[in-house]
Amino acid sequence: MSTLPPRAGRRCHNAINPLHSTVYFSPDLGKELGELGIDDSNAAYFAARSAAMGAVGPGTVTAAFYNFNHDLVTRHLPAVWSVASPQAVLDARLRAADTTLRRLLGEEIIASPELAEAAELALRAAQGCTRHARPLYAAHADLPVPKEPHLAYWHAGTLLREHRGDGHLAALMTAGLDPLEALVSHTATGKGMNPRWVLATRGWQRDDWDAACERLRGRGLLDAEGELTEAGVALRAELEGATDRMDAAPYEHLGAEGVERLTELARGYLFTAASAGAFPDDLMGKG
Repeated sequence: MSTLPPRAGRRCHNAINPLHSTVYFSPDLGKELGELGIDDSNAAYFAARSAAMGAVGPGTVTAAFYNFNHDLVTRHLPAVWSVASPQAVLDARLRAADTTLRRLLGEEIIASPELAEAAELALRAAQGCTRHARPLYAAHADLPVPKEPHLAYWHAGTLLREHRGDGHLAALMTAGLDPLEALVSHTATGKGMNPRWVLATRGWQRDDWDAACERLRGRGLLDAEGELTEAGVALRAELEGATDRMDAAPYEHLGAEGVERLTELARGYLFTAASAGAFPDDLMGKG
């Protein structure tokens, strides 16, 4: 039985994960990888997020990332590793995280004891993560923890993000949602990525999106207007509940008081970053 309030782990994740994600929207990542010769934004994303697994091919990335069109992945992998090694990419990604966080949070927060406290709490939570059946988490767990508190916090955010993400993919498969059906149903909640962003970054075409909508309608999960039905709402709720259960260990390890404090600190940093323009204005929404 959980010792935490309901959805406490999810709330903590939702505060930490977006700050981790800022690096993927940051011009600093493009600059750092561009200096290595990786100029394409899709290639940069695939390389930066998969480099912890080594010089993997497109099959591994399609499997681990789940919602990208395999044809898009094959355009960039394994070719990107002939341009820059995984270690060079990891080093560049960490430099980008450093520059991005300093710009978004400011030097006063970067140097604060509260950020060092947040890093310690997040790393302690990550000690409760498990490697089995979690390839992206496990690969990142093998990386060294940066010494600087803001980078240690970002690294811990990476671990917690990928740990939950790996579990979420298991929940999606159990629910019978293929990669694009997962994206369509998430967008229909109003909390997912805008369809324009999905189509621009995931390698799918509008016809693919429409076909996924039809499949979901056929299962009674989406109505004619593209809204979730009662069954669709229930399925998405069960997906998140199943993900919560598979992701409970790090937050149980940290304990209720630590989770509450980490969530409080993380929300403050996320608000500061978002206010500084960390994310595109049209990133989220139904369309």
